[in-house]
Amino acid sequence: MKFQGTEQYVATDELQMAVNACIALERPLLIKGEPGTGKTMLAEELADALGVRLIQWHIKSTTKAHQGLYEYDAVSRLRDSQLGDDRVHDIKNYINKGKLWEAFEADEQVVLLIDEIDKADIEFPNDLLLELDKMEFHVYETGETIKAKKRPIILITSNNEKELPDAFLRRCFFHYINFPNKETMQRIVDVHYPNIQQKLVSEALEVFFDLRDVRGLKKKPSTSELIDWLKLLMADQMSLEMLQERDVSKAIPPLHGALVKNEQDVSLLEKLAFMHRRQSR
Repeated sequence: MKFQGTEQYVATDELQMAVNACIALERPLLIKGEPGTGKTMLAEELADALGVRLIQWHIKSTTKAHQGLYEYDAVSRLRDSQLGDDRVHDIKNYINKGKLWEAFEADEQVVLLIDEIDKADIEFPNDLLLELDKMEFHVYETGETIKAKKRPIILITSNNEKELPDAFLRRCFFHYINFPNKETMQRIVDVHYPNIQQKLVSEALEVFFDLRDVRGLKKKPSTSELIDWLKLLMADQMSLEMLQERDVSKAIPPLHGALVKNEQDVSLLEKLAFMHRRQSR
């Protein structure tokens, strides 16, 4: 099985190589990159390209590693025992399977996405070392050991909010998704809007990349935000001339709410526009 991208996902040669390397090595692929660069979508498109099922485990700040394995619902069992429910005699009725268990017991190979692992506490990755390495775990309440029938293809994403432990990193194949250059971004836009006016795209990309180059921005606009912005430009029938007249290093682009997502950056762009107007007098 070789991943070469899909009709809906433009994968660079380096990214294709990383995905195929993790499949060959049977190791998790750790994907980092700016938010909005398609890390989560990669797992979706990989599963689609290989024709396999995708299992997604979205990590939150409160997520614990054992939740990916299973959770024992002792409270429900106690309540049922007080009510005289016959289910109480089989402890398996109170074992809730996690996403890793679901992936391990699948009869066919699946793609398992552990999304935004850096949101959890620092011990989270270390708590999964054995399970990801050995592809098995022990259920203490029932005494059984769950082993993967088919080793899943594991993709792990991170936005670099926290440093990941060295022991965890050693078990992964790593790839950083660099922000797309103009040529790659053009290919991405063509996938989403194949019939869009190319002159509009060309000017929009100039504005977009100029905006990303503005010094002091707290949050640079991402690929997904560019796609949203282009959709708005088409919906509002924004004229090509309006884009050509804008100097994004000195003024705010039209419909900037799709690109600029906090008040500090809006204020910065307004100050640049004010300074430009004073210098032009």
